[in-house]
Amino acid sequence: MTKYREILRLHSLGFSQQNIAYSCSVSKKTVNRVIQKANEIAISWPLDDNQTDEVLAGILFPAKGRRSDTANRGLPDLNHIRKELLRNGVSKKLLWTEYMEDCRLNGEEALMYSQFCYHIQQDEQKRRATMHINRKPGEQVEVDWAGDPAYITDPDTGEIIKAYIFVGVMTYSQYTYAEAFINEKQQAWITAHVHMYEYFDGVAKIVVPDNCKTAVVHSGDWYDQRVNSVYHEMSAHYGAAIIPARVRKPKDKPNAEGNVSHVSTWITAALRNEQFFSLAELNAAIREKLKKFNANLFQKKEGSRLSLFLEEEKPLLAPLPATRYELADWKQATVQFNYHISIDGMLYSVPYEYIKRKVDVRVTDKSIEIFYNHTRIASHPRLYGRKGLVDIEYSSRKNNRLRRLIRNAEFDQPEASVMDIDYTSGRKLNKSLIQRLATCEYITEHRNLFITGATGSGKSYMACALGMCVFRNIRTAIPETSGHETGSIRTLCRLN
Repeated sequence: MTKYREILRLHSLGFSQQNIAYSCSVSKKTVNRVIQKANEIAISWPLDDNQTDEVLAGILFPAKGRRSDTANRGLPDLNHIRKELLRNGVSKKLLWTEYMEDCRLNGEEALMYSQFCYHIQQDEQKRRATMHINRKPGEQVEVDWAGDPAYITDPDTGEIIKAYIFVGVMTYSQYTYAEAFINEKQQAWITAHVHMYEYFDGVAKIVVPDNCKTAVVHSGDWYDQRVNSVYHEMSAHYGAAIIPARVRKPKDKPNAEGNVSHVSTWITAALRNEQFFSLAELNAAIREKLKKFNANLFQKKEGSRLSLFLEEEKPLLAPLPATRYELADWKQATVQFNYHISIDGMLYSVPYEYIKRKVDVRVTDKSIEIFYNHTRIASHPRLYGRKGLVDIEYSSRKNNRLRRLIRNAEFDQPEASVMDIDYTSGRKLNKSLIQRLATCEYITEHRNLFITGATGSGKSYMACALGMCVFRNIRTAIPETSGHETGSIRTLCRLN
């Protein structure tokens, strides 16, 4: 079925009809008809969750019938025709006459000459030579896994472990990102994209991945490709469209293919004589080589990948969202008679109307979302601890622990909140940066935070507000908070 919702979503983001057609595996004419019809009856994004593709099909095209013009017609053997046309004296007219005779003997309805030639033309276009395509700055990024792996040595056993290198390339400037992972599974694939966007400090509108299972659900047909649900969810979070490369068509992502070779030479091979005992050590060395690689001058034009990216491409990238994408795992559960479901041994309540119904559960490190027929019916914070813990009991324990930590921290301003910070123009505060700091990601990444400014500018209030965020995100920010760590947070919030 046509992806009506996806077409309207991408149109609202300002994508061209051609790019929407590529992303949704439909013709540009179909995209144009859907957008025109939606404008006529005043349908626009965002849509309600109950407005599925099937519902939209009935609204946009209520009298749409199925085309059956060529359903009972015999199609020509294009491989045979292509070979016959290479012979002297053989023309399309002659082959069409022979084709009509074959259809008459087989009792099939033949195509008219114009349609016969159309099918031959479409077959020829698939085999035409390609030409260089000029890309717009900030429009597209191509991603792939490098063919040659790096290696890590296990410090305990001495075992040599492969590390697979992810490569992302901005198609206009050739600015490259690379990072090593232990495997090429879904979590590594999504994490690599999140880190890539943060390295670029922006988002390109289009992502062109390889035809791998972590990106595309394989169906054997280019026009029926479906983007992996987790990958699509990640692209929607960053406001990007995914246009996968076709199977065995490396020219669909030539920049990634070319830079994979460069990364294998100037990074992987350059590190071949060094020994690494952890993934962090390997990625630190890759990052140093990557800086030099991007700073190298082009051979046939002025500048470098880095200079071209900073001057012409980075200003046109879409800004990063306030929070990074959190990888989710989808599970299915049955609501029991106690109106709870069990996820990893923890119990989560569901409205009693759904007892004995199967529900879909979206699981992240921080939250549990429960859906029935694509409608969210409940949401809970993720529980950790002994098995069988119920959400109400967990919330009570968490609130008691939060009050105890705040009391022991002895904040000067315990009522401070990030939500109450004044962002008036005179203070020159970066709201998106403060919101990202409020997620406490800098702690999990082992980074320090220093707040500087003139006396009376509100440093103490901001420090206390960010300290409160640490306690409220205590499970993900500091898994096991000791008295020493609480004292460190107290000391930080008292600094001027």
